[in-house]
Amino acid sequence: MATTEIPLAGVVAEHLRAVNAFDLEAVMRTFAPDAYVNDNRREIRGAAAVRQWVQKEMVGDHVTIDPVEVLDHYGDVIVRGRYDGDYDKTGLPDELVMTNYFSVRDARIVSLTVIFNQPSPYGTPPA
Repeated sequence: MATTEIPLAGVVAEHLRAVNAFDLEAVMRTFAPDAYVNDNRREIRGAAAVRQWVQKEMVGDHVTIDPVEVLDHYGDVIVRGRYDGDYDKTGLPDELVMTNYFSVRDARIVSLTVIFNQPSPYGTPPA
């Protein structure tokens, strides 16, 4: 099967620990220098831009992520996690679960896409 549930480990586990500790420098150590993030349909490219995003929208908003599911999909790591923090929660559900799609190369995150997924009319994909 191409998608399997796995334990949280490696650089993705380091990344989530650093996010939850509001540790900017530790978060940045998890990213490759030329990494990109796509968050809320915004592309954030390169270390300087990623650092600004982490500082303002993760550390600054005291975002925490509680993983509820971790999957391997052809080598990429998908983490569904409960988000909380001091960000604007207008229009969001009481329990906000976002999906984080991590691509990792040489023990560093080269890309991260964060999406507030909606239920599919086509059913739940097999895990």
